[in-house]
Amino acid sequence: MNTEYRKKIAAEKATEEVRNGMVVGLGTGSTVYYALLKLGAMVRNGLNIVGIPTSDGTEKIAAEQNIPLSTLAVHPTIELTIDGADEVDAHLNLIKGGGAALVREKIIANASKRILIVVDESKVSHVLGTSFALPVEIVRFGWEATQREVNKVCEKSDLRGGIEDPLITDNGNYILDCHFDGIPEPKKVELQLNNIPGVVENGIFVDRADKVIIGTPSGIKYME
Repeated sequence: MNTEYRKKIAAEKATEEVRNGMVVGLGTGSTVYYALLKLGAMVRNGLNIVGIPTSDGTEKIAAEQNIPLSTLAVHPTIELTIDGADEVDAHLNLIKGGGAALVREKIIANASKRILIVVDESKVSHVLGTSFALPVEIVRFGWEATQREVNKVCEKSDLRGGIEDPLITDNGNYILDCHFDGIPEPKKVELQLNNIPGVVENGIFVDRADKVIIGTPSGIKYME
C-alpha cells in the first residue's frame, strides 16, 4: 500500500461522516484532494451540501467537482470540516500550512463545530516540530524585521520560495518556514509568534481537531 493510497483511504473514510444538508469546511492539501473527489461523486449522486473552501486551489477543485460553494458571510457556522495536517502529535495538536492556506484554515476551524483531520501515518509524531517546519504567514512590508523577531522563537526560518521568487499566499503575504528541535509547548509558541508585529498567523493548531483519521498499511486507524 503506497502513500497515495493511504491518503486516499483516510480522506474517503472522513466523507462517510458528511450528511445531507451539511455546511462542510473544505480543507487544502494532497490528502484532502481525495476527499474533494469523493464528495464530488457523492454530490453527483444526490448529496445536498454546501462547501466553504479554505484556499483558492480548493475552491477551484471543488467547483470542478460541482460541489456547491458559499462563504462564511452567508454560513457563519460550519457543521463539519475535513482538513489535512503536516504533523500531528499524541494530543491531536497539529502543524498545518504546507499548502500555504493556514490563515484561512484556522478561520474555518474556528467556525467549525467538528473537525476531522485526514493524514497518512508518516504525519504522526510524538512531539510537534520534529519532522516538519512550522509555517508562519507574515506581511510583506518589513518582512526581514519580522523574520528577525520570529528567529528569536525558533532556531531559524526560511522564506518560502527564496528571496528571488518568494511564495505569495492567497492573502498576498509571505511564509516563513520555521525550524524547531521539537515544540513541546505548542500553545505557548503559538501565542509567542502571533504576538510579533508583522505575523498574520502561524500553523500551530491546538485543541482544534476532534478526530484524526490515519491511513496505514494495515488500514484505517483513529486518534480522538
